[in-house]
Amino acid sequence: MTTQAQETLQALGARLRSFRKDAGYTSGRAFAHATAWHESKVSRIEHGKQRPSEDDIRTWCQITGQAEQIGDLIAIVRHVDELWLEWRRQLHTGAEKRQHQAIPVYARTKIFRIWHPTVVWGTLQTTEYAAKVFEQVVNYYEIPDDSEAAVAKRLERQHYLYQGDRIFNVLLGEQALYTNFGGTDVMKGQLDRLLAVMRLPRLSLGIVPRSAPASIWPGNSFSLFDDKLALVETYSAELSVSQPREIELYAKAFNLLQQAAVHGTAVRDLIFTAIQHFDRIPPQ
Repeated sequence: MTTQAQETLQALGARLRSFRKDAGYTSGRAFAHATAWHESKVSRIEHGKQRPSEDDIRTWCQITGQAEQIGDLIAIVRHVDELWLEWRRQLHTGAEKRQHQAIPVYARTKIFRIWHPTVVWGTLQTTEYAAKVFEQVVNYYEIPDDSEAAVAKRLERQHYLYQGDRIFNVLLGEQALYTNFGGTDVMKGQLDRLLAVMRLPRLSLGIVPRSAPASIWPGNSFSLFDDKLALVETYSAELSVSQPREIELYAKAFNLLQQAAVHGTAVRDLIFTAIQHFDRIPPQ
């Protein structure tokens, strides 16, 4: 079990322990008698040594008078073993499989909220830009090189920008306009692509300027899919968040970042400035 999953189980156990004590069960033995469980099971759950089942959560909350907490706690239980999905494990056969796994999530999502402080969001990437990104992924994680297939699968997601009634709220840090993947031609092509997609009716593209007053630290990139799932990327892993209270924190972070962002003409001006920057750099 990963450290993150273990810490989550321990926090869950502490929360359940407080429910037990608040309900007047002063010992695990007394609670075990009330639930017809073995005393050791109560102890293991409370100390984060055992993952409780969904039925265990329902029983615990009903007996302790905390029925309103059932949904929140079940969300923790369902994902505790997948909170951290190590990139090496996800990518061990290459990058295409992970890109394919994203498609069903996109298909069922109605409202996207995306934050990328330093890189253009994958669904807005050009073929050339995405190829350079996956080239780095292959080299960094030392995985089989299926970059061409991974790029194709990533670009497949772009049709959702044009179909259905999905809403895309995308925020990029200004640095994303300058992080150089592939040299001047690739970057100028990518920046032109951003200018083009800005005209899409269901896409809102915001840029957080480097000098904008910050209401929250930029942090890692994250993607919110409706109010059901948040994916947070780090160098070593992808954090999958589905607990309602944590989803609310990411939604709050997005709102604070959005307050610092500019839109419309101001975004075009920032993109044109970035294009001029790359115009001054000799082709590589």
